[in-house]
Amino acid sequence: MSSFLDFGLSAPILRALAAERYTAPTPIQSQAIPTVLSGRDLCGIAQTGTGKTAAFALPMLQRLSEPPRATPPRGCRALVLGPTRELATQIVESFRTYGRGTSLSVAAVFGGVPIGPQQRRLLPGVDILVATPGRLLDLIDRKSLVLSTVEVLVLDEADRMLDLGFIHALKRIAKLLPPRRQTLLFSATMPRPMAMLAQEYLDDPVTVAVAPTATTVDLVDQGVIFVASTEKRELLTTLLGDPSFARVLVFTRTKHGADRVVRHLVGAGIDAIAIHGNKSQPQRERALAGFRAGRSRVLVATDIAARGIDVECVSHVINFELPNVPEDYVHRIGRTARAGAAGTAISLCSDEERPYLRDIEKVMRRAVRSLGARAEPTGPVHSGWIAPREPPATSASPRAGERQGSALSANRRRPKDTGGGQNRAARSLQKRHG
Repeated sequence: MSSFLDFGLSAPILRALAAERYTAPTPIQSQAIPTVLSGRDLCGIAQTGTGKTAAFALPMLQRLSEPPRATPPRGCRALVLGPTRELATQIVESFRTYGRGTSLSVAAVFGGVPIGPQQRRLLPGVDILVATPGRLLDLIDRKSLVLSTVEVLVLDEADRMLDLGFIHALKRIAKLLPPRRQTLLFSATMPRPMAMLAQEYLDDPVTVAVAPTATTVDLVDQGVIFVASTEKRELLTTLLGDPSFARVLVFTRTKHGADRVVRHLVGAGIDAIAIHGNKSQPQRERALAGFRAGRSRVLVATDIAARGIDVECVSHVINFELPNVPEDYVHRIGRTARAGAAGTAISLCSDEERPYLRDIEKVMRRAVRSLGARAEPTGPVHSGWIAPREPPATSASPRAGERQGSALSANRRRPKDTGGGQNRAARSLQKRHG
């Protein structure tokens, strides 16, 4: 399919797409939309930032509006489950954008905010409900929601829901759903537990995989700098002194580590803010809004909080600490190079993290380019950092990837989160590259 016109979507949906300057569908959209419109179950595997939300939202809006039906009291016709509040919010925004010419109602429920307003919102029922599993079960337990009228179920970012331990919640939710329904599962990776979940939830599904599992977006220019843990913060400060690092997403492994990095950057005069699970929902929303608006040039995040972050024009992703789960690396660097744009990912790798780097390269089936190494913690090291590449000419809209947008190895060693100290290597790098 080379045009959204080819799918037979209704005029209101096409007008909404035109208003958003969507031109050609992405590969996942081209393959998934006809399947969803046909009513078949679907298992969609695609990299982050490739347009998965529109791949299920557009055909769902089409099917639910033909013909329109009354919403069931305390119920919903379509249920979309996601792992985080941020992702749930973005999915709702996408449904409202694409469906603004329809009469379908959309609502989101998630934790971190008072439950009372959500209970009142569900009283008359809603056509499309987007939820995180925990808050959904809270509402069910309070008799504020029933799932017996669900026609379409979507599991979005299903691999992350497994990582976060939602498997028991998902099994409980499945028992409350009608057996005759359409189920759509979308994920960036397909580890063994994910395949087992798909087998349990899906009935004779069509499988759509637009890229091999755990491969990264080709437009992300990846590099690694080998540096002692004690020198990372100073090196990060030096890197962020380059004005080409215009909008930067920094990943840490822990919530406290994210706060420490932010304190260091703010002390160095760099506008930075953290987002992680210890922040309240209003704090997380303010942090994300400030990053989107450019008030904070640097957003420091953990993996859990970052799933669902979809900010246009992220110039760089910096892995302050490498993840101990290779698939998380793929998700991290996918926050840049979205919707056809170019992007850069730089990892700061200590000696303790080299096994994590080897695992990442093994999963991706490619090496991450070395940008320099140190012989000793205080020795000169780095040959430079990656400059952003010019994006190639493309007919796709700057927003065509839309607003989206493995089990944890507990027995792996986790390197200590340390920081501080002087960084002669960073000063040498700064001197060489201005």
